Amino acid sequence: QVQLVESGGGLVQPGGSLRLSCAASGNFRSINTMAWYRQAPGKERELVATVTSGGSTTYADFKKGRFTISRDNAKNTVNLQMNSLKAEDTAVYYCHAHINQPGYTGHYWGKGTLVTVSS
Repeated sequence: QVQLVESGGGLVQPGGSLRLSCAASGNFRSINTMAWYRQAPGKERELVATVTSGGSTTYADFKKGRFTISRDNAKNTVNLQMNSLKAEDTAVYYCHAHINQPGYTGHYWGKGTLVTVSS
């Protein structure tokens, strides 16, 4: 059973910062690309950022410069540092990973962590 568990969400004022973390656990061999997505109320889920096992990153255009994705392969974790937060960043943030298990590579989602940006 593979699980992704996010943490670090909460309430923050506009202009503030938050650091989200996601830890993978269970029976698997390795993790390929890890990513953060978000879903704002009434909107579709959208990609925020990705990071490969080698550390290469991609960002949605409007996130670049404010958000930084990173991972620790030894700990099977991925983080999202979010700075200069705006009200429109309010959303549930989801961790996603492509995980290699014996004879199978699947993609997994965490349950999400809520980020609320409000004064």
